Amino acid sequence: MTALWTSDEVSKALSPIVAVAPFEADGVTFDSRAVGKGDLFFALGGETTDGHGFVADALARGAAAAVVSRDVEGARGTLIRVPDTMKALVDLGRAGRRRSKARIASVTGSVGKTSTKDALRAMLSAQAPTSASVASYNNHVGVPISLARLPREARYGVFEIGMNHPGEIEPLARQVEAHVGVVTNVGPAHIGHMGSEEAIADEKGCLFAGMAEGAVAVLNCDNRHYARLVEKARQFGVSRIVGFGRSDIAAARLVSCDLQDSGSDVAALIHGRRIEYRLGAAGEHWVLNSVAALAVAEALGADVTKAAATLAELKASPGRGARRQLQFGTGTIELLDESYNGNPVSVRAMLAVLARTEPKAGGRRMLALGDMRELGEQADVLHAGLADAVASSGAAQVFLCGPHMQALWQKLAPAQRGAHRPDSVALAGEFAAALHAGDVVAVKGSLGSKMKIVVDAIVAASGGEVGR
Repeated sequence: MTALWTSDEVSKALSPIVAVAPFEADGVTFDSRAVGKGDLFFALGGETTDGHGFVADALARGAAAAVVSRDVEGARGTLIRVPDTMKALVDLGRAGRRRSKARIASVTGSVGKTSTKDALRAMLSAQAPTSASVASYNNHVGVPISLARLPREARYGVFEIGMNHPGEIEPLARQVEAHVGVVTNVGPAHIGHMGSEEAIADEKGCLFAGMAEGAVAVLNCDNRHYARLVEKARQFGVSRIVGFGRSDIAAARLVSCDLQDSGSDVAALIHGRRIEYRLGAAGEHWVLNSVAALAVAEALGADVTKAAATLAELKASPGRGARRQLQFGTGTIELLDESYNGNPVSVRAMLAVLARTEPKAGGRRMLALGDMRELGEQADVLHAGLADAVASSGAAQVFLCGPHMQALWQKLAPAQRGAHRPDSVALAGEFAAALHAGDVVAVKGSLGSKMKIVVDAIVAASGGEVGR
């Protein structure tokens, strides 16, 4: 198998201060805890840690070489000295993109970008060698790392691009140089930093900067910022626009969907061609993400019928809607784990899934929500505004944590009020203790609300996962 990078290729991309001893690297990482044998390790500086402190350990774990900006005491192995390790990582990512012959897609959006990326990974990898961003590697470090990991034999690449402040997307988009870019949605996520949804839409539209010649923009026709995004794409020289959604003007149009708690049966028209498929992940938001992904797959040149057939096996990932059956008391509970992130759009989508999920005999729908972060001055209004969706979810009891969730607490019917606590640590044990066999349990909140603590408490109180 051909190495991901040779020492000659790395030297050409990074222009190190001194000549580099020969090596071959099979991977690229900046996390010393994840170093595998043959990896190229980048010693990056962080807010609280400096990767140079882990160079010796990375080399001891089998790293092929380490990229550093200063001498490292006790390091035994090949060191590649550069003036700036972060710039070096970007340079290697650009080199990875330049040498690739893959068809490339970039994905962003206020909600749905990771789900759409995962759908594309499943669709495309079933047809040809495909590389995609892992986890949420969508920032100034994650994007160049993902590009540097792009295998030379890949035929498709899928790169997620995120932001929470102005000016973050364009430089990342210019690194990716995608053939197809999709904006899944625009909503109030990060509005505290951005000021308005219009500003968020403009930032998302920067996804189309630096795209390859003949590029395609895939945009949500149902979103009120559609026309704004079309204009932004055209400003960056993208002339082919493919709309997706329920709208009659959508080239990738959702015709119908039978929503079930275990998934959905979907019919869509992709450029006039009817495609019917089973989707393994539950929720209307997943349905729309899948239609967007089909539009991207078509624009990349993939077989759309084969792409749709892979979606039956698609499942939500941990923290992003994964479902777990847990032994609990004399029976089981079903846990809907959306603990990784939350904003007003994604919380409503999760509540709609909860409403369609039937508890077992004697069970209830139980809900734990943590604060949605980065909503600025609108935070309390946006939290309180979830009251109608919470009521429609059929949740028997609602447990909340965080200062902004106090605004929602005041809007709940007295019978729904389980508890409101200052943080997830205070809430976790109390919520787990309130559960019993037959319940359907949903947990969601922004990453900073640390709702995984609640998930962990539920799992600890259970008898383990069914079937394991």
